[in-house]
Amino acid sequence: PGAGETQLFIHPPYSFRAVDRLLTNFHLPRSTLLMLVCAFGGYERVMRAYGEAIEQRYRFYSYGDAMAIV
Repeated sequence: PGAGETQLFIHPPYSFRAVDRLLTNFHLPRSTLLMLVCAFGGYERVMRAYGEAIEQRYRFYSYGDAMAIV
C-alpha cells in the first residue's frame, strides 16, 4: 500500500481473485469503467443489461441508476 500509479488496465477476460460482488452505476460507452464492469460481469451479460437499461430509460452516469453484480 502507498501512493503511486499503475499501468494495470482491467478489461475482459481479467480474472478477479479477491472480489465477488460489484456495486456500480451505468458508465459511458467505450469507457475504461465500462470495461472494468464487463471484466467482472462478463461482456455479453453486461451489454444485455445495458440494452435493457436503455430500453427502460434508466439514467446513466454519476447521478443515475446503479446496478449490483453478484
